[in-house]
Amino acid sequence: MPRTRRADDAGGLYHALNRGNFRSQIFWNDDDYSAFEQILAEGLERFDVSVFSFQLMPDHWHLVLRPYVDGEMSRFLRWVTSTHTMRYHARYHTSGEGHVYQGRYKSFPIQDDEHFLTVCRYVERNSLQAEFVSRAEEWRWGSLWRWMQKPKPNPALLSPWPIPRPRGWIERVNQPLTEQELSAVRGCIQRGAPFGDLAWVESTVKQFGLQSTLRPRGRPRVRNVPAIDGNES
Repeated sequence: MPRTRRADDAGGLYHALNRGNFRSQIFWNDDDYSAFEQILAEGLERFDVSVFSFQLMPDHWHLVLRPYVDGEMSRFLRWVTSTHTMRYHARYHTSGEGHVYQGRYKSFPIQDDEHFLTVCRYVERNSLQAEFVSRAEEWRWGSLWRWMQKPKPNPALLSPWPIPRPRGWIERVNQPLTEQELSAVRGCIQRGAPFGDLAWVESTVKQFGLQSTLRPRGRPRVRNVPAIDGNES
């Protein structure tokens, strides 16, 4: 089955996610989280990419990022996941015992307006949504906690946002997304569909050939055929 096409152009905004194989845990303790942050920092030195928001969870991670060279997001994330896999196996002596990740990362383009803020809220409240913390900013392994720290922690991972962060952002992140927002973001994660207003989505789909991300999945539904009088064939 051919892979779904996805956008990866210079200057675009994207959400990216990857999970442990069979949703297995990939971060077991603070050292694991810290080691992954170090990998992100090394990757940001190697590749022309900015990270705006992120959250590391026990069995997956989220990034909101922008590449500045065509195809750079894929190169960056391929390096991050392969380096993390190699170091994970070395740390836990699990080489040859299976994959760390479920496969290649998932991603979708984001419009650079209120839709960007919605995705960042979704990412930065992920641990709160999972009920790991009582306040989103308490989760140590994410961009909201980092943004609040003075002086800024090392390694440096975050870049200034492409649009102004609204006042009262912390309280806004702690407020639940609406069911419509939550469903829309989760749908884009699953399908790789662009997240934005209708005109922008249509333009982005056409530009990058992402029509398949908007089509219903699975086999076409069979229409009900009226019964024929007499014996059925």
